[in-house]
Amino acid sequence: MPVTDFIRNKLSQVPHKPGVYLHKDRFGTVIYVGKARDLRRRVSQYFHPSRRMGWDLKFNALVDAIHDFDWHTVRNEAESLLLEGRLIKDFQPKFNIDFRDDKQFLLLKVNLNDPIPRFTLTRLRKDDGARYFGPFAHSGSVRRALILMRRRFHLRGCRPLTPTEADYKHCLYGNLKHCTAPCIGNVSREQYLAQVAAGIEFLAGQTGELRAELEAEMKRAAAGLEFELAARLRDALEDLHRTTEKTAKFERIPYKLPVAINPEADLRELGRVLGLPGPPERIEGFDISNISGTFMVASMVSFWHGRPDRASYRRFRIKTVTAQDDFACMAETVRRRYSRLQREWVGAGTVRTAPTPAAAGDPGESAPPWVPHPPELPTFPDLILIDGGRGQLNAACAELSRLGLGHLTVIGLAKENEEIHRPGQAEPLRLGLDHAALKLLQRVRDESHRFANTYNATLRLRKISESVLDEFSGIGERRKADILKRFGSVHRLRTASVEAIASVPGFGGKIAAELKAFLVARGQDPGLSGEMGPRPH
Repeated sequence: MPVTDFIRNKLSQVPHKPGVYLHKDRFGTVIYVGKARDLRRRVSQYFHPSRRMGWDLKFNALVDAIHDFDWHTVRNEAESLLLEGRLIKDFQPKFNIDFRDDKQFLLLKVNLNDPIPRFTLTRLRKDDGARYFGPFAHSGSVRRALILMRRRFHLRGCRPLTPTEADYKHCLYGNLKHCTAPCIGNVSREQYLAQVAAGIEFLAGQTGELRAELEAEMKRAAAGLEFELAARLRDALEDLHRTTEKTAKFERIPYKLPVAINPEADLRELGRVLGLPGPPERIEGFDISNISGTFMVASMVSFWHGRPDRASYRRFRIKTVTAQDDFACMAETVRRRYSRLQREWVGAGTVRTAPTPAAAGDPGESAPPWVPHPPELPTFPDLILIDGGRGQLNAACAELSRLGLGHLTVIGLAKENEEIHRPGQAEPLRLGLDHAALKLLQRVRDESHRFANTYNATLRLRKISESVLDEFSGIGERRKADILKRFGSVHRLRTASVEAIASVPGFGGKIAAELKAFLVARGQDPGLSGEMGPRPH
């Protein structure tokens, strides 16, 4: 593909840091995920025309399909491998081969409630009271480090949950004195638990003493010309480093939106740049969709703690606007949404407290925080996002003021230059394309756009399918409305029995049979596939 000014400008912002990059096609679909020690150097290689002759057919097809790309920096190579695997499993890019199965990275598990606790390898984290370490990017390293840890702290490696004296007779670990054999009473359970605690500290990174010992042994072996032994000790040190290296835990995302590596961190950054009292727990985004003034609809999506809360999505058919006017459509949508929410809020007797920074969870970035369930009672959002520029924002603010809700924080996001418009601010806020706060707003905006377009397409398909009934002369508008209300769509009506059709008031057996025969005859019409979705808000 030719390098556009957009791609060239974005390449200039890619840092020289390790991380993961995502290539996307013109529909915004992730088509390839890769990792790199130097992101800018690696990503820019895709856009060097001089290298094109050396590319194979698959690589040429990938480059031709790239319309946009995204990236995320990490701290080390292990994190990049973990993140790459997670994103490939989430997005299933068509140009990736590895990591597309459901196989997870290895974890180390120990359950202190077991009679004689043991460290085992697993790929599935369960809510069983056990303590888990990992995931580990290098399975070979963690397996060898586990053997080293067992020998160092004399921990058991046998399989039985509660080993007995009979198991000890055939236990290699016990006979080689690698295990203190608590199963036959060589040590008490309390003494063995102290060994297990030392192993836990080892996995948590307390390895300084062991590192010093291994390095000293490696140097002595090299000085004595025992190079094979020195190489094994060197590899053991590398395994130890890989196993105890601190890595971030990346949260799985069950939705196909632009990537959110750490939604809580994005929320904190958004709250900071907008001057909010804390990270916005609830964000509601609005968008308008129409085709030349027809099928005018609007959508509202809701994000809770940076994640889509689909149960709170709403969609609207525009009622008061007859010509194409996005400003008026936005005003009607905001008025209907928040006037209804006011009634629900008052009816529920809800007392809404302001968000606090602690509501977003642990500020640490190494692990995803616990996310509370969305409240069951109606609540007002901490932030309202309008898809559009100054005109759409002013229309929304005017309606909120009429409703007495002028205190709610509302902003507009203009897509052309990704500018953030704020009430009372003449100049828009411009953040970098890689800014965490902007990426979060883009996720909300893009989801509202997708939801609005989906509803618009549903209405168009429904109109096409419903028009088929106009060709059947046996029913009028009233009976047509009644039967569509009963069955929801022409597709469902076509698959219904004659008896079910005849049960609708105003239909008898004869007309029901005629209608059924008419629809079956028209069954090959692709327009009959339209389905009725959820009812509009």
